[in-house]
Amino acid sequence: MQEETMLRLHRLRASDTPACRFMEQVLTEAFPVEEYRELSELRELTGNRDIFYNNLVLDGATPVGLITWWDFEWFRYVEHFAIAPAFRNKEYGHRTLALVRAQTRTPLVLEVERPVQEMARRRIGFYQRQGFTLWERDYQQPPYRPGAGFLPMYLMAHGDLDPEQDYARVRATIHSEVYRVEQGRNS
Repeated sequence: MQEETMLRLHRLRASDTPACRFMEQVLTEAFPVEEYRELSELRELTGNRDIFYNNLVLDGATPVGLITWWDFEWFRYVEHFAIAPAFRNKEYGHRTLALVRAQTRTPLVLEVERPVQEMARRRIGFYQRQGFTLWERDYQQPPYRPGAGFLPMYLMAHGDLDPEQDYARVRATIHSEVYRVEQGRNS
């Protein structure tokens, strides 16, 4: 059995240039361009928004992935989470989410692609095995870039949130704080 090393999160600052390059490479390889903001905007958020956390996932001193989140008062919205290809299928995803859950008292929320393609179904299954619940309600991810369209997604949640009671408030918070979208507009 492989020896488990110390997994930890390192919050990036804009001045962490080599670490930021690794994070940006993992992000751009793991997500289609319509599912992440311009890298210059990401760097700006990393340095200037106290509620935005841009973290490297480290195994000892080795960067293995990234996880970004927005720390709202009543829930934490995980915007991006990816393990670098060389480290996938080695329990890093499971261990990272366990670490994040252990470090927060608030529920976690994230967006997932709808289960149309096999990879999306597998991703949803992964999060369900980590204790997340799929909220099968019509959710539209606002565009990251001007002129792009809204993307049909679902939300998933871990913790004390109810899809019937909390959906509208969760959606409104994510849309206004993360995407800067006015309520009612294609949401």
